[in-house]
Amino acid sequence: MFKTRLTELLGVKYPIIGGAMAYLSGGRLAAAVSNAGGFGLISAVTFSREELQNEIRLCRKLTKKPFGVNIALIHRDPRKIEQDMDVVIEEGVRVIETAALNPEQFVERLKKKGVTVLHKCAAVRHAQTAERIGVDAVTLVGYDAAGHTGLDDLPLSIMIPLAVDSLKIPVIAAGGVGDGRGFVAALALGASGVQIGTRLMASKECPACDKFKDWLVQTEATDTVHVERSMNRAYRVRRNKAAEKVLEMEKRGADIFELLTYIGGEALQKVLFEGEVDAGVVACGPVAGLIKDVPSVKQIIDRMVKQGQDIVKGLYKG
Repeated sequence: MFKTRLTELLGVKYPIIGGAMAYLSGGRLAAAVSNAGGFGLISAVTFSREELQNEIRLCRKLTKKPFGVNIALIHRDPRKIEQDMDVVIEEGVRVIETAALNPEQFVERLKKKGVTVLHKCAAVRHAQTAERIGVDAVTLVGYDAAGHTGLDDLPLSIMIPLAVDSLKIPVIAAGGVGDGRGFVAALALGASGVQIGTRLMASKECPACDKFKDWLVQTEATDTVHVERSMNRAYRVRRNKAAEKVLEMEKRGADIFELLTYIGGEALQKVLFEGEVDAGVVACGPVAGLIKDVPSVKQIIDRMVKQGQDIVKGLYKG
């Protein structure tokens, strides 16, 4: 029922991609998504060269299914991006998802190595540019997503049709998808698949600590907020004391370097792995309001697909 251009492009059963989340999306979580019929992504951004190699090799050990690596192009050290590209090519990874900035300088090199290139962005005009430079598919991040949502403030209900009408390559919807209803809705809008992140943070295979997962389950749909808007890089996070502090600092005119005390690095790790939920900001979408438990990744994807199938069958019955 859910065979799409994306399942054909990636060689997977379901058009569901596991979003790349800093510190969390390693080989184990990516393999769990792939083994469940989706497409797992390893997030390279927080791994050293050796760590990224190990995560790729761990993923290969845990699954025979396709998986890929996400490389964020907004890293402050361009040498890190080049290093990640080298590792992925050396390890023979067949799919790379670039994110944020224009990937043009990397596309030709990757394509020559036979790599399928996905690009994640937050505006239709950026997706059009990505198609023009030769990527194979684009993931569009809507206003209802976790993390960097761009500045257009368009929900996927508008963004996806606009993209599908103007692009020839497959379009993937990211943001606000946590169950079969969001999954089918994205497909109905014209997307060839979805990318899920927040829902996977509350999974058994996610390496975050139980205290963090319990906090996520308690999150209401209204418990998220955008920070970094003053720097033209809106970032949707779970509202907590750190997020409130960042907003206060932004009002005073603080720059990004002053905010790093609460964003990323040690602060984020304390939230994720030590359960100090007010220590730093953590990306989180309002779809958290739909999360009521912490099942396995397979259970999450099976439920999503089953609910989606039931919805479609119900629509046919009229």
